[in-house]
Amino acid sequence: MIENTNEPTETSVSSSSTASAPAVRRTALPVWLIATIAGFFGLFYAYAVWNAVAFLISQATGPLGLNGGGWALLLTAIAFPVVVFALAFAIGWKRRAGAFALIMLSGLGIVAVFWMNVIAYAAVYGASLLGG
Repeated sequence: MIENTNEPTETSVSSSSTASAPAVRRTALPVWLIATIAGFFGLFYAYAVWNAVAFLISQATGPLGLNGGGWALLLTAIAFPVVVFALAFAIGWKRRAGAFALIMLSGLGIVAVFWMNVIAYAAVYGASLLGG
């Protein structure tokens, strides 16, 4: 007698599915939720960029202008929040909503610390940034 081995029996299905069950995949966040979280934090990152642009304009249009070091520092202050936002988004968008929000908040904290360093440097060593 030849037995048909192509059709699985009830016991072989249950034992094979539990023995080699793949890891349960989480579903991705909905696009609207990713956009909402990124948009909310993006407003704060944009505010940091706006402050850096305003500071650059105020320093560059002053009576002495800026030298090369001043331009480099203040252009870095403009680019830094954009880069940190992109990195935080790339790291967090595939995670859960809470983790994504915490990653974006951490990036915003890094931007705030960098901006305070720029302001402190400009306050203490501001004369070395002027005169072009």
